[in-house]
Amino acid sequence: MTTQVPSRRYPVGAECLGDGVSFRVWAPKHGRVAIEVDGAEHILEPDQDGYFAIHIPGLGEGARYAYRLEDGITAYPDPASRFQPEGPHGPSMVVDPSRFAWSDAEWRGVPATQRVVYEMHIGTFTPEGTWAAAIAKLPHLRDVGITMIEMMPVAEFPGHFGWGYDGVDLFAPTHLYGAPDDLRRFIDSAHGLGIGVILDVVYNHFGPDGNYIGAYSQDYFTDRHANEWGESLNYDGRNAHGLRDLVISNAAYWVDEFHFDGLRLDATQSMHDDSDDHVIAALTRAARAAGPGRAVYVVAENEPQDTDLVRPREAGGCGLDGLWNDDLQHSALVALTGRNESYYVDYEGTPQELIDAARFGYLFQGQRYAFHGKPRGVPAQDIDPAVFVTYLENHDQIANSVHGRRVHQMTSPGRFRAMTGLLLLVPGTPMLFQGQEFNASTPFHYFADHEAPLSEMVRKGRIETLAQFPSYADPACTAVIPTPHAIETFARCRLDWSEVERHASAMALHRDLLALRRTVRSSERRVDGAVLGPEALALRFTPLDGRSLLLLVNLGLDLRLRSIPSPLVAPPRGGDWAVRWSSEHPTYGGSGTPEIVGPQGWTIPGHAAILLAG
Repeated sequence: MTTQVPSRRYPVGAECLGDGVSFRVWAPKHGRVAIEVDGAEHILEPDQDGYFAIHIPGLGEGARYAYRLEDGITAYPDPASRFQPEGPHGPSMVVDPSRFAWSDAEWRGVPATQRVVYEMHIGTFTPEGTWAAAIAKLPHLRDVGITMIEMMPVAEFPGHFGWGYDGVDLFAPTHLYGAPDDLRRFIDSAHGLGIGVILDVVYNHFGPDGNYIGAYSQDYFTDRHANEWGESLNYDGRNAHGLRDLVISNAAYWVDEFHFDGLRLDATQSMHDDSDDHVIAALTRAARAAGPGRAVYVVAENEPQDTDLVRPREAGGCGLDGLWNDDLQHSALVALTGRNESYYVDYEGTPQELIDAARFGYLFQGQRYAFHGKPRGVPAQDIDPAVFVTYLENHDQIANSVHGRRVHQMTSPGRFRAMTGLLLLVPGTPMLFQGQEFNASTPFHYFADHEAPLSEMVRKGRIETLAQFPSYADPACTAVIPTPHAIETFARCRLDWSEVERHASAMALHRDLLALRRTVRSSERRVDGAVLGPEALALRFTPLDGRSLLLLVNLGLDLRLRSIPSPLVAPPRGGDWAVRWSSEHPTYGGSGTPEIVGPQGWTIPGHAAILLAG
């Protein structure tokens, strides 16, 4: 046996190298680290900067192992485990990624102008809740017009079901959805159909159950920064290199070993880093370097709406590609439902809000935000609207309600069709939540399978979270909030795929709109807007191909206008407007479209969206 470590690709974890496996772990507070592999114990040798390492010949894929630290009593899983076949409390398993035969050598990723995102939770996407089962649904997504899947977190987490945001093993795809090669096969299959896949990753906290990383070193954590989900992670304090190595290499790992096309970074406002090289910028560079020749897409969720995240590093930014845009969702939902409680209080759903969201992305770019009682956002009027990921629903916004209802269930059919038209035709990068394309009736609740007493704490926390909505604080509502750790809560969220045929009109709506989006290249067009009425607006798309486009959206009563004193609605010189698409087409369940521009003026039907071409 030799303790000389062959050339490794990553600073942590188990790697199959040469005639065996190289193990490396960061445990700076310990003087002795041992590894138990398939019943045999070996002592690791100290390496630089608090690392311990060993190379053991004769091992390969499938070897089970755990680390024993100073006391030698407790066996701990590897903080960089590539697989936990028995869950987060069991031993780690060696995985050899080179054994998988990829077929996507020609894949170059999804061009920025063609991104249509689809948020997916593997555990509820199919009845089986596995990557293998999800492969069969990929042709469906392709045919709808989806070009990029955003997979909710899959890092190993406790219990039999969960959202994945309480993951504890960053490198280990959860055993609940299959083996690591099943995930590789899913991504390889998606690429074969022209669909990219990005992964939602959580680098702002670790889950509370199954998290053994503190046993290796408390330097993974810090009390210098606040964190609403538990202990803050140490990206900028003493011995921060251990956590930074772990997270930055993890970002590269998903792109390298699984061919993910990028990452969605969860709650980046809680990734505190005062160092000269922010960890978000560093991991973004690492992810891109891990996918040479491919378009690697990195998008952030950021509640403070800091647009510097997408500015280049030389301009003081982090160089990301995209930002989730809650502002559009909030304004749209208020417009569709008339409700603006809690964090919707700053929105009125007016036509001007929707115009500004289409043109500028964030609505709050530094002005006062009443819900927080302070300014929110950073100026963004110089940023391409396509940077902003726009949606009517996502996992959070559906679940932040008593019944977990979809948007189409909370408004009129006509209003929903009209708002869908706006979402899928404006320049922002559109995102659908799983099942939205066929008006899924299944809810999406918050679910997490924890043992007592943690399960009861989570249940009470969920009630407190929803109580920020005055309506939901009603005891009658509190009594029906689903229990997160109940299997029934999870089971109700599984998509019912028979609805694809039964809801054919919704399928046609989304499929036609996405085909139209590709044809008119709306992501490449500049937009201007005008308010036409209390609930009506016009969006003028600046032409790239000589053909002007005018999108009319009316969420209120029928409008009959003798004239419209705005140059934005004027037809192109020497031409007339003709209906290119209408949300009121009978194919979508609509009631037909009247003549829009006639001798007596304009008729804009209520609860409708109409696209005119010049």
